[in-house]
Amino acid sequence: MISIGTPLLWSLFAAFVLVALAVDFLAMRRQGAHAVTMREAGIWSLVWVAVSFAFVAWLWWHLGGASGDEAARALADAKALEFVTGYLVEKALAVDNIFVFLMLFTYFAVPAEFQKRALMIGIVGALVLRAVMILVGAWLIAQFHWVMYVFGAFLVFTGIKMWWAAGQEPDLGSNPALRWINRHMKISPRYDGERFFTMQNGVRMATPLFVVILLIGIVDVVFAVDSIPAIFAITTDPFIVLTSNVFAILGLRAMYFLLAGMHERFHLLSYGLAVVLVFIGTKMLLIDVYKIPIAWSLGFTVTVLALTMVLSLRIPARPGEAGSAYPFRAKKRDAEAPREAG
Repeated sequence: MISIGTPLLWSLFAAFVLVALAVDFLAMRRQGAHAVTMREAGIWSLVWVAVSFAFVAWLWWHLGGASGDEAARALADAKALEFVTGYLVEKALAVDNIFVFLMLFTYFAVPAEFQKRALMIGIVGALVLRAVMILVGAWLIAQFHWVMYVFGAFLVFTGIKMWWAAGQEPDLGSNPALRWINRHMKISPRYDGERFFTMQNGVRMATPLFVVILLIGIVDVVFAVDSIPAIFAITTDPFIVLTSNVFAILGLRAMYFLLAGMHERFHLLSYGLAVVLVFIGTKMLLIDVYKIPIAWSLGFTVTVLALTMVLSLRIPARPGEAGSAYPFRAKKRDAEAPREAG
């Protein structure tokens, strides 16, 4: 499998990620537990987007995008377009992560000042999971071409499943993972600061914050399984796949606090994400028949997401319609009340 990733590029990227996470952890420790304001979330969201596009601009220059070599310019343009498309697709799919995190925080009544730490741990878990799955996925595709068809079929199936789950309320109480945790762990009914475990009447118990962390980890696995095949439909270059994923995830925490209060305004967005997944899955299934240009994929993704956001603002949501039940089971609708005897 051909990749632009040289030892120097991989080393620089790994160093950047470690420094970024270290700075984030130090800043979080100095600030302590506090509720993140919209202004703070907006500033950090812009910072991460700017850093992402600064990286792709530097990569384009490093590959010879500004040189007089026509072949180098073509390669630089292609890789930059692959990165931007992959970044936007992952960023869009991350919106569903945000809505699920919001459901978990609401269900467990996580205080606003504790949410920042839970998200940070969830993001680190997502980074590790995606790195492992991308490396495995790249190896599978390099060894077995038919894996692309498996990924494509899976994305089409996931898109259809997401479409049917859109607008439905999740049934977190019946979630198998949560039921298993409740059966096998002693859970405290109260929070104890940002601690994951506490002592009550001489008994060591997990706090609700620890349960939330576990569920966020499970959600990370589910969404990683969805998003990794999607990025492989755009490019099979492991360096572009990993960097676009990582940059999209690094800004996830800030984006959560920015969008958490606006999730009801974009109640149709899950339908748009479902359409994008079906499109990307179809692209993978047709890879040996017709290769859809990356620019078309980028244009289609941006158009569909923009259209669903505009429609969300113009069409009011019905009660309980905001968001999506995916990846959880949807609550069963109440049975119709029996008719009164005439």
